[in-house]
Amino acid sequence: MEATVSDERPSQEGPATFREVFAQREYRAVFTASALSWIGDFIAKAAVTVLVYRETQSVGYSAAAFAVSFLPWLIGGPLLATLAERYRYRSVMVACDLIRMALMVLVALPGNEPWLILCLLFATTLANPPSQAARSALMPLILTGDRLVVGLSLNSSTGQAAQVLGYLIGAALAAFDPTLALLVNAATFALSAALVRFGVQDRPPAMTSAHRSHLLRETGDGFRIVFGTPVLRAIALLVFSAMLFSIVPEGLAAAWAREGVDDGMDSGVAQAVIMAANPVGFILGGLLVSRAVAPARRLVLIRPLAVLAPLVLVPSLLDPPPLVVALLAGLCGFAVAGLLPVANGLFVRALPNGYRARAFGVMATGVQVIQGLAVLATGLLAERFPIPVVVGGWSAAGVVLMLLTAAAWPTRAAIDTAVEAAGNAGSPAPAGGGEPRPRPAAAGGGHEGGTPGERGRASQAVS
Repeated sequence: MEATVSDERPSQEGPATFREVFAQREYRAVFTASALSWIGDFIAKAAVTVLVYRETQSVGYSAAAFAVSFLPWLIGGPLLATLAERYRYRSVMVACDLIRMALMVLVALPGNEPWLILCLLFATTLANPPSQAARSALMPLILTGDRLVVGLSLNSSTGQAAQVLGYLIGAALAAFDPTLALLVNAATFALSAALVRFGVQDRPPAMTSAHRSHLLRETGDGFRIVFGTPVLRAIALLVFSAMLFSIVPEGLAAAWAREGVDDGMDSGVAQAVIMAANPVGFILGGLLVSRAVAPARRLVLIRPLAVLAPLVLVPSLLDPPPLVVALLAGLCGFAVAGLLPVANGLFVRALPNGYRARAFGVMATGVQVIQGLAVLATGLLAERFPIPVVVGGWSAAGVVLMLLTAAAWPTRAAIDTAVEAAGNAGSPAPAGGGEPRPRPAAAGGGHEGGTPGERGRASQAVS
């Protein structure tokens, strides 16, 4: 990332192009590796539930096989993500891919007991936080200026598309042979490791041995910098608030489709349409806003998009048919995708070097927990009240929340000050305490660990 503050600020010119982003060789390697891993993961999620159900005839076991992928984030996401700060990002990503490849091959072995499959799946997912944290922290070392925002939008949209594609391929392969689907996932990890190893520059760790204390303290530093820095805290609250309601239509889609179908549409089709609408809207919003809206204008749009996202779901109170529900969910996804990459970019610029992966762990874990709680809470409410009333009322409360969040959004001067402070901060202070060590501003560009100038981003959840 360019070191001068003026380079960090959004350009008044047009947005970066996809051609400019993909012109970066390292980005192409990371993008392709990530897409392969995401598709493979969703293929495996679809297949492993079928495999476990066939072995046990238990819906509970099958659901546990699907849900186990969320556990590492809930029980130790920030701690595991902190590991990525201690080692070379490329090495972390390659090692995690190879570990997951080997474990998925073990899962695919015939004759495994269901409990062993669950244990192996859990071990596999333990590699997700450090791998994703390293990849997220690496992004701004590869892309600069508005290219970073466009790259983040591409990543987000690709992740959503990978979910849809992976589930479709996984379901098709699982019907034929679940073991084959798991081996396909193992192969995607092998390809991802090769792409990163030979396509990404090796860089020194963000945290040297002199700066280490112990994992719990280092993890706590991640929480302190996110919630103790006003600009970072404002961005975190914006992202968490958006996740609180945008997931609800998808989470309640199954029951909503069965209760709301009265126009001859099959309930399964209605469920699929509602669940797919938010990802499709997210893909369109991320790509369109990142390419069609100038960087400075995106900053202006953050607050109105934040309010619009829950506002478009309020008409659910009128109990519309499934296709209209899908349209509302798609509009919500569009609005969220329009603001998240910009929030990501700001988060990156306000983070001092050496805290990228830890901040990512905080954000990703927060998003996982908040989404789970939102679906759980609205699901419990839907036991007592009609689903349209629950979704509409929950979204109306989201409008109030977003209005408060928008009102507390930092001024441009505060954002620029935070960016400048982060740009002048170096690596974390040596073990024993203290603030990040200041470093002189670089004259020109460069790369961290030899030449100054790079800073990271924090959250795959918002990317």
